[in-house]
Amino acid sequence: MPGSVYFVTWRCKDYQTLSLEERTITLEAIKYWEGRKWTVHAAVIIPDHVHLLGQPLPLPGGGFVDLAEIIHSIKSYSGHEINKKRDTTGSIWQYERFDRIVRDEAEFLEKWEYIRNNPIKNELAENPEEYLWLYEKVIEEEE
Repeated sequence: MPGSVYFVTWRCKDYQTLSLEERTITLEAIKYWEGRKWTVHAAVIIPDHVHLLGQPLPLPGGGFVDLAEIIHSIKSYSGHEINKKRDTTGSIWQYERFDRIVRDEAEFLEKWEYIRNNPIKNELAENPEEYLWLYEKVIEEEE
């Protein structure tokens, strides 16, 4: 459904794990299209997978940016950069991804909390704020 908020997950291929630098590359790739192709509400990069809440933006001539195009761009760029760092070739990411339309505000908040708590669940941090590969969009209050 064009213009919807999506909860998206994808995993590393063949039990690969991402180094700290590779997680940074991936997070920066996700944030690159922020405000241009989509709104990223929240994202987290775990050593072997990614979760995010994202919403494709409207196109000037009508319609919306294609979610698959955005994800392909992120996976392609980050995979290429990670391979350069590793001096390797081949896929970093599994081809498929899981995406689900977020139906209402309650589900949105549930998925946001899931993303926030994923580093704790995976024993990578004691609280979300200390995990460097968690991104949360600052919601500006209207006056």
